[in-house]
Amino acid sequence: MDVVTYYRVSTTGQGQSGLGLAAQREAVRSFCSQRSCQVLAEYVEIESGGKNDRPELEKALHRAEVTGATLVVSKMDRLSRNVAFLAALQDSGAKFVAADMPEANELTIHILAAVAQAERKAISIRTKEALAAAKARGVTLGNPNGAAALRRAAKGNKAALGVIKGRADRYAAKVAREVTELQQDGCRSLRELRDGLNSRSIKTPRGGKWHAASVRNLLIRLDRLEASQ
Repeated sequence: MDVVTYYRVSTTGQGQSGLGLAAQREAVRSFCSQRSCQVLAEYVEIESGGKNDRPELEKALHRAEVTGATLVVSKMDRLSRNVAFLAALQDSGAKFVAADMPEANELTIHILAAVAQAERKAISIRTKEALAAAKARGVTLGNPNGAAALRRAAKGNKAALGVIKGRADRYAAKVAREVTELQQDGCRSLRELRDGLNSRSIKTPRGGKWHAASVRNLLIRLDRLEASQ
C-alpha cells in the first residue's frame, strides 16, 4: 500500500525538540511495517489541532490524492479535533487512516454507508407512496410525450460530457503543481516530465502511469485552463 505520512505537533518547542514527534513516527513506522507500506512522502506541521488552516496537511492530502495513496497519521486527533473538519474531510473522499486505530476509518465508512442506505430506502418508500396516491387521484403516470421525450433526453449526453470534462479539468489543475515543480527542477521535454511524474508516483486521471502523449494532453489542458481565466 502506498502511503503519505503526516505528523502534527502543537508548539514550535515540540517541533524543534522532537517531543511528541518521535512517538508519532514510531507508531506510523510500526503500522507501515506490519502492512508493508511504501512511504511516498512525509509532512510535518506545527499547529494546534483546533485550527483547520494547515498548509502541510493540504500538501499531504494533495500528494495522497494525485498518487492514489492513503494518508497515515499516528492518531485521528493529529488531523483535527474539530468534528466538522473531519466530517468535511470524509465527504471529500480522501483516504486516511490512524495507525493506533486503523479500523476506525472502515467503521466510519460503514456508518455513513448505512445512513445513506437507510435514506435511499426511505426515499424509495416515499416515492412509491406518492405515485400510488397520484394514481388514486386519477393522475396519468408515465411519459405522455413518448419518443419526443427520449430525443430531448439525448441532450443529457452533453451534460454528462460536461461533467467528465469538469473532472478532468479539476484533476489537471491539481497535477499542475507537480508539473511546475518538475519544470523548475529542469524538466522540459515530454519524456522528462513523464519520468518525473512517474517517479513521484503521480497517477493519471484513470489511475495509470504517464506517457509522453498523456503529458502532452495534460499540458494542452493546462494551457487552455490558464487562457480561460
